[in-house]
Amino acid sequence: MSITAERKDELIKEYAAKDGDTGSPEVQVAIITERIINLTDHLKTHKKDFHSRRGLLKLVGQRRRLLDYVKGKEVKRYEEIIKRLGIRR
Repeated sequence: MSITAERKDELIKEYAAKDGDTGSPEVQVAIITERIINLTDHLKTHKKDFHSRRGLLKLVGQRRRLLDYVKGKEVKRYEEIIKRLGIRR
């Protein structure tokens, strides 16, 4: 259900604004989105896993708050993140 260290490094390299950037909203949203995708696949097979479902809902809320923050700062940056990750809004 969690992402591997290699996959996390790939996401950081892909979405980082500069070298060593691990905390920008783009990187955080990309990592959370990957975790959401993994949990969604897990819940398709384990329909009664309500503990993981609650974790999924918390991740979706966290991602929503990060995206709202970016939207408040720069709308163009927000639209770019949404487009790159394929998140519908």
